[in-house]
Amino acid sequence: MSDAETEQRMLRAAIDMVNRSGLTVSLDHISFEDIIRDAGVARSAVYRRWPYKDLFFSDLLKELARGSSPAIANDNRAAIEAVRSAILERLDWLGDPDLRRALVAEVLRRGALEEFTVFRDSPEWRTYLALHATFRSLPDGELRREMGGALAESEQGLIARLAGAYEQAASLLGLRLRPELNSSFAALARLSSATIRGLVIMAPSNEAISDQRVWATPFGTPEPAEWSEPALGMAGLAVSFLEPDPEIEWDERRTETVRHTLTSGEWPAT
Repeated sequence: MSDAETEQRMLRAAIDMVNRSGLTVSLDHISFEDIIRDAGVARSAVYRRWPYKDLFFSDLLKELARGSSPAIANDNRAAIEAVRSAILERLDWLGDPDLRRALVAEVLRRGALEEFTVFRDSPEWRTYLALHATFRSLPDGELRREMGGALAESEQGLIARLAGAYEQAASLLGLRLRPELNSSFAALARLSSATIRGLVIMAPSNEAISDQRVWATPFGTPEPAEWSEPALGMAGLAVSFLEPDPEIEWDERRTETVRHTLTSGEWPAT
């Protein structure tokens, strides 16, 4: 087995172990010998690559900070499907500019709860969120700088993907950013991500975040529906950023374009 393969198997085994047991502000609860056993590699090869276990744990923290787990790097398919079905079931709203904006709220009424649930229940996401606290506890030095750089790069990728998804959805529904905000879809993505992460962090000691439901008609939605707290928070944020594009004259052709886009596998574009 090559040194490179040994390295990858060790890091993969350690990441799996962290995801199972959780991440604290240190990695003292993770056994180096257990990682070697789970990785199925020779101890001699491991100690040739990392003469001291602290060197391995430094590399592990940097690998975790890259957010390369599929659960983090890939789109949330359940949330995407919730968005797609919400729009297809409300195509009759598209001809009215105010209802197009309300449709954003309806989309997030469904999609935000899916997103929250994935963040809350995913071991990979729990590890990734805990990693930010671990980073803050590190002393100044090379490891902190390298880990900070890896986290920043990972965050930029996550925000870019989320901003692109918001921009695609807004374009599809004939919406634009409110010009008076002088803002961007990236800003909306950062705030949305911070909202969901904050809710996930608070949820264990605030059961209402997960369980509370209200029957309401917020954000211009014409029909009463059941709203969760994550949905109210995310929809309120999105609606405050978006408005109908006054240059768009909606017609049946546009509605059919939306239908085709959502049923042909063309959305979301990657």
